Amino acid sequence: MSAANIVHITEENWKNEVLESKIPVLVDFWAEWCGPCRAIAPILDELAGETDGKIKICKVNVDNNHRISGDLGIRSIPTLLLFKNGTVQEQMVGAMNKAALKGKLASYLA
Repeated sequence: MSAANIVHITEENWKNEVLESKIPVLVDFWAEWCGPCRAIAPILDELAGETDGKIKICKVNVDNNHRISGDLGIRSIPTLLLFKNGTVQEQMVGAMNKAALKGKLASYLA
């Protein structure tokens, strides 16, 4: 289960929630069966609370949203993409600890 302020993305809300967002968006591409995805989930939950209003955190289940993950060339999960103004600014593949992830996000929190 994820934090209340994490947005679950589908093909229907992708454009509005991610591409047209006024604030940067961190998108987690994950799947239920992925161990590293489950490991990073609590970190994303914490960050969603800490960055609320500064960075939007979203999750895309790759098993349910093939078109989104295919269009972006997602080949490995977890993959985290940071979007700003509708374009990818950062790509992070694999689980990472909270300090490393916060470091990657720091310049977008200002």
